Amino acid sequence: MNNFKFQISNFKFILPDISWRAYRVWQRNSYSYLRFYKANLLGNLGEPLMYLFGMGIGIGGYLQAIEGVSYIEFIAPGIIMVPAMYSASFECTFGSFTRMTEQKTYDGILATPLSVGDLVMGEILWGATKSLISGSIMLFIIYLAGLMKSSILMVIPLLILVFLIGFLFASLAMIATALSPSYDFFNYFFTLILTPMFFFSGIFFPLSNFPAWVKIVSNLMPLTHAVNISRYFLSNVNYSHILSSTLVLIACTIIFSFLGVSLIKKRIIK
Repeated sequence: MNNFKFQISNFKFILPDISWRAYRVWQRNSYSYLRFYKANLLGNLGEPLMYLFGMGIGIGGYLQAIEGVSYIEFIAPGIIMVPAMYSASFECTFGSFTRMTEQKTYDGILATPLSVGDLVMGEILWGATKSLISGSIMLFIIYLAGLMKSSILMVIPLLILVFLIGFLFASLAMIATALSPSYDFFNYFFTLILTPMFFFSGIFFPLSNFPAWVKIVSNLMPLTHAVNISRYFLSNVNYSHILSSTLVLIACTIIFSFLGVSLIKKRIIK
C-alpha cells in the first residue's frame, strides 16, 4: 500500500505505508516467542485466574446474586478481556521498547525493504495474536468451569472480540512506546490508563449505582464496551448497544493504530 494523501484546504491526512510485509515482523516475533512461551503464558494467565476463582469463589461466597447470576458468573465475561488487554500492552510496551532501543532490532528490520508502517503493524498484529492466545485459553477454562451460559457457537464472536481488543491495546501501547524516554515511563501508562479501565469497566461490579460522572468516564473507556459485548455473548445478558459499542472499538482501533505508526515513524526517522 503506497502512501495515500487526502487533502481538504489545509488539512492533510496520510495513510501509513503498510504492506503484506508486516507479516514478516509478526513471523519474526512468533519464532522468538516459541522459545519461552510457557513462562509467558503463566505470567499472562496467572493473575486473571486468581481474580476469577479467588474473587469469584471467595468474595462470591459472601454476596447475593448480581444481576440475576452468581458473582463468579458475573465477572467471567470481563476476565476474558483482562489477559487480552495486558498481553498486548506488555508486548507492545516493554517488548517493543526493548527491540527498538536496546536490541536495535528495528534498525535491522528497517534496513530491509520493510517500511516503518510494516514494522509497527507487524508489532501490533503480534500483540493482538498474543491476546488471542491468552484470551482463548481463558475462555476455554471458563467453558470447562461451566460459566458459559450461551451457545458454544458464541465462541467465534468472542474470539473475534478478543483479537480486536488485543489489536486496540497493542496500538495504544505502541503510542506509549513512541513517547517513552525509558522503561520507567510505562508505570504511568499502566497505572494511569490501564488500571482505571481494569477497575471501572464493569468487570467486578455493576456501574449502575455509581454517580453519573463515573458512568460517563467509564463509557469513554474501550474496555467497558468490550466487557459489555463479552457479557452479551458469554452470558446471554441483554445489551441493546452492541452495535454502537462495536463501532466505538473499531474506531478507536483505527485511530490508535494510525497514530502509533505516525509517532514511531517520527521517533525513528529524525
